Amino acid sequence: MTELPGAHADEPHRQGLAQRLNGLRAGVLGANDGIVSTAAVVVGVAGATSEVGPVLVAGLAALVGGAVSMALGEYVSVSSQRDSERALIQKERRELAEDPDAEFAELVGLYEAQGLTRDTATRVATELTASDALKAHLSIELNIDADDVVSPWTAALASAVAFTIGALLPLATILLAPVEVRVPLTFAAVLVALAITGYVAAWIGGARRGRSILRTVIGGALALGATYLVGSLFGVAAG
Repeated sequence: MTELPGAHADEPHRQGLAQRLNGLRAGVLGANDGIVSTAAVVVGVAGATSEVGPVLVAGLAALVGGAVSMALGEYVSVSSQRDSERALIQKERRELAEDPDAEFAELVGLYEAQGLTRDTATRVATELTASDALKAHLSIELNIDADDVVSPWTAALASAVAFTIGALLPLATILLAPVEVRVPLTFAAVLVALAITGYVAAWIGGARRGRSILRTVIGGALALGATYLVGSLFGVAAG
C-alpha cells in the first residue's frame, strides 16, 4: 500500500481506513457486549445457585446467541450503510456524465467554500477532474472513497469473533474459580476487561481515555450488580 508523501506514521492518511475502522469499531463493540452480557447472565445464575451445570449452560447459551445476534446486527446495519454509499456513488457518476460543466462549477465552489481563492479553487478542481473527477467529487462533497466502501462481512465477522472472545472471559472465570469467590473474581476480571475495551474505544474515536473507561466500567458494574441481585432474590425465593 502506497504511503502519502509527508504523511505521519501515527495519522490515518492511508487508503482502506474506512475498512479498518469499521472492523475495529465492530470488534470493540462486540467484545464489550460479549463481556457484559455473558457476565450478567452467569453472575445472575450464580446468584441463584451454587451448581456449575446451570451456570455453564446459561453461559454457553448467552455466548452462542449473543455472537450470532451481534453478527446479524452488524451485517444488516453495515449493509444499509454500504447500499447508501453505493447509491450516492452512482448518483454522482450519473451527474458527471449528464452535466460535467455544472459539476465542475460545483467543485470549484466547494473548494472556494473551504477557503481557497477563485483562481486556486479553479486550478485545483481542474487538476483533480483531469485525474479522477468522480473521486474528487465524492471526496469533497460526500467524504466517500469509492475504493473503500465498508464491508458488512468484515463487520459481522469482527463482531462475532470479538463477542466470543469477550464472552469467554467471564464464563471461564466463573467456572474455574472456587465457588466461594467466583462472583467477586468474575466482577474483577470483567471490570478490568471493560477498562481495556473502554480505552481502545476511546483510542479509535480520539476521545478522552479516562472518561470512556469510567463510563464503560460503571455501566458494566451496574449490569452485573443488578443481575446478581435478581439471581440472589430468586435463589432465596426458590430455597
